[in-house]
Amino acid sequence: MQTPTTETAREEATRRLVLVGNPNVGKSVIFGHLTGQYVTVSNYPGTTVEITRGTATLNRQRSHLIDTPGVNNLLPMSEDERVTRDILLNERVDAIIQVADTKNLRRALLISLQLAEMELPFVLDLNMADEARSRGIAVSYARLAEILGIEAIPTVATQGKGLEALKQCAARPRKSSFRMRYTPDIETAAGEIEALLPQTPIARRSLALMLLAGDESLNDWLYDHLSEDCIEKIEAIRQESQTRYSESLSFIINRQRMEAVEKILQAVMTRSDPALSSWNARLGLLSMHPVWGIPVLLAVLYAIFQFVGVFGAGTAVDFLENTLFNGYINPWITGLVNHVPIPFFRDLLVGEYGLITMALTYAVALVLPIVGTFFIAFGILEDSGYLPRLAVMVDRIFKWMGLNGKAVLPMVLGLGCDTMATLTTRILDSKKDRLIVTLLLSLGVPCSAQLGVILGMLGGMSGAALAIWLSIVLGVLLLVGFLASKVLPGSTSDFVMELPPIRMPQMRNILIKTLARIEWYIREAVPLFFVGTLFLFALDKTGLLPVIERMASPLVVRVLGLPPETTQTFLIGFLRRDYGAAGLFDLAKKGMMTNNQILVSLVTITLFVPCIAQFLVTIKERGLKAATSMMLFVIAFALVVGGLLNWGLGYFGVRL
Repeated sequence: MQTPTTETAREEATRRLVLVGNPNVGKSVIFGHLTGQYVTVSNYPGTTVEITRGTATLNRQRSHLIDTPGVNNLLPMSEDERVTRDILLNERVDAIIQVADTKNLRRALLISLQLAEMELPFVLDLNMADEARSRGIAVSYARLAEILGIEAIPTVATQGKGLEALKQCAARPRKSSFRMRYTPDIETAAGEIEALLPQTPIARRSLALMLLAGDESLNDWLYDHLSEDCIEKIEAIRQESQTRYSESLSFIINRQRMEAVEKILQAVMTRSDPALSSWNARLGLLSMHPVWGIPVLLAVLYAIFQFVGVFGAGTAVDFLENTLFNGYINPWITGLVNHVPIPFFRDLLVGEYGLITMALTYAVALVLPIVGTFFIAFGILEDSGYLPRLAVMVDRIFKWMGLNGKAVLPMVLGLGCDTMATLTTRILDSKKDRLIVTLLLSLGVPCSAQLGVILGMLGGMSGAALAIWLSIVLGVLLLVGFLASKVLPGSTSDFVMELPPIRMPQMRNILIKTLARIEWYIREAVPLFFVGTLFLFALDKTGLLPVIERMASPLVVRVLGLPPETTQTFLIGFLRRDYGAAGLFDLAKKGMMTNNQILVSLVTITLFVPCIAQFLVTIKERGLKAATSMMLFVIAFALVVGGLLNWGLGYFGVRL
């Protein structure tokens, strides 16, 4: 039996290794190669930022590995950057692997200089070395290693190249010998602050420079470690030093670091004209072209429609629902349950709103194959580098709506999960931007599960139905965004985005992402299918469901022109958007709706209330008043648009 002393000694013997780097440099891929699949994901204490931890063996030595959020600076400007800085400041760190994008070495070296100032041992992983070469960028790795006084290893993580050398170097990292020198006034002030600080896991000089730059995120740390007298002295030193400059000390310090970075780049990097004749380089340019980018976008959408809407919702659903569930699973389970003597429990399991015949069948036979194929398609778009180009393509439209260009990112992420996308609106600079994007996410951005079901239903209809649905949803987003930008005060800033090259997707990466997302779907979404079914079961048994259907009949039947049975799909759609869409899918498969009704129902449920999870997150992020106002507006707007569509189809005699 292990004693507590033995366990503590083992923990102390385990090296602590931290991955640090800019966003989108391949840290997660390297983390996966080092740890395998045995990882844990949890929020960093006191934050909503997720930290991934795992175990790796480097040079026969066990290491505890932490994958930190992507950062552009260790002087925090966001919660992600603060968490990464706090890990380095507060936790025992034996070694750091700084992952850099070789073709964007400038922004990586800014972090390298800060790690050097912290006097933490680290190795520099120059990832995506192949992409740098394809762009005509040549880096002298030996010269860079000599200047910084650490190991600099080129890698291509997606292909596993250079990772063995990286493991060897990470097992014996060195502290950088590079010493950054600032102007005399800053050096003097930093030295005075350093003398007031206690011993910390990072060099006191580094901490002194953060305080001199006015890092307010260190306030709690200061009050935990210093007396009020020392804190007042530090602030006095900072204020006195600031009087010597017309610009902020933070700006001055960062500018001097960037000047040092430029000198290093001049010594280690050369550029030549890249060869643009390769298919991926030409495709990358075409995908952002103001004219030719549109056919590329349409081709991408058509391919997704065929894979998700035709194969996923047609072939795969037909096999799982008709052959597997209706042919074998449901009859077998129904035969077993029929022996249960209490009718209530029989209905609960295999009745009209049964946990097996409805919840499990919806979750696995109807929705899972659709969202699974959509996750594969979305993973290909991510891995190929097309999504950032899509953001560039639509940036002008977002500007027309008065939004900061960064708003493209949460909107694109909303196609994966609106709840998580609502959290990422924190990256937007103004309250106005965050409110508008949250409203648009709640109104007309279907999550991956709902979008997959919608594409599946449209796959059995004409191309005109898809065109009408897409035109209405996009038109609504543009109209509401434009009006909101006029009503809400404020301004936006410029949109700057780093574009990765177009690359051939790696099937291994796509498979890992897809399996992780399916695991999330099974863990988070499927239980809500059962909750929704229990909700309907309770309404049915208490007689409330017919009452609600009669009360909603004037809206559902007369305004939207839909069967009364669709009322329940809108009710459970608030629990899970995709569950509501799955209910419509089931009604359509049973022939209970015409094509016109299917289109009206899809437009309405796309614009209908967000799921309860997103609503709760919106309350947390924007406040109860704003969240409730958004929900009421979205319900009313969805019903108005659905009603107008129903009237328009009838008035013009359209038959889909």
